[in-house]
Amino acid sequence: MDINIVITLFSSISFIIYGVGSFTSKKMISEFDRWGYKNQRQLIGSFQFIGGAGLLAGLNYSILIPIASFLLSVLMIGAILVRIQIKDKFVNVLPATFYAIVNFIIFYTSVI
Repeated sequence: MDINIVITLFSSISFIIYGVGSFTSKKMISEFDRWGYKNQRQLIGSFQFIGGAGLLAGLNYSILIPIASFLLSVLMIGAILVRIQIKDKFVNVLPATFYAIVNFIIFYTSVI
């Protein structure tokens, strides 16, 4: 299996899970409050879910891959900035950094 397909599947499933968790997980709900985005939780969770679904659909409709991966990269850069702004520990910034890099790689490989 192609490594691009593997990381696309990994990212898409992760974002679908995070998106659903934004609606259902008590821990995620409290995290949005801690980040100062309590009122935007459902919108951000929807973006995560749609982005993950876009990556997944992009495996059949390749035009969706660069769009979804770029937007998820931007979303994760925003998450990094929020975590820096609230002075989160470095270890707490790593997941958003990891997903920003992964989605940038997906984006880059889909447009070259």
